[in-house]
Amino acid sequence: MGYDGIYIDQYFLPVDGVDLQLIAVEYANVLKEIKKTAEILNTGNMEEVSIGTGRFYVLVRTLSDEYFVALTIRREGNLGKGRYLLLRESGALKQALS
Repeated sequence: MGYDGIYIDQYFLPVDGVDLQLIAVEYANVLKEIKKTAEILNTGNMEEVSIGTGRFYVLVRTLSDEYFVALTIRREGNLGKGRYLLLRESGALKQALS
């Protein structure tokens, strides 16, 4: 997904009462602001962001200046495994985008 909220590709399992597409677009706006803040503060490039809510974890890994990959996991899911898989696959995703 791009920081503009436009998808390259997506896959969602249906979740009752939750519009995951809307959540992804709204979080893209938040991520854009986090990215800008890191640049302004000269703390280095944003690499990873995790957001925990009462029902879900959202894990985000930066792929480039324009794109990131996000993974939404239910609270009962394995957060550590999700982080590991995003890190492991980010290289192949970066290569696919270039």
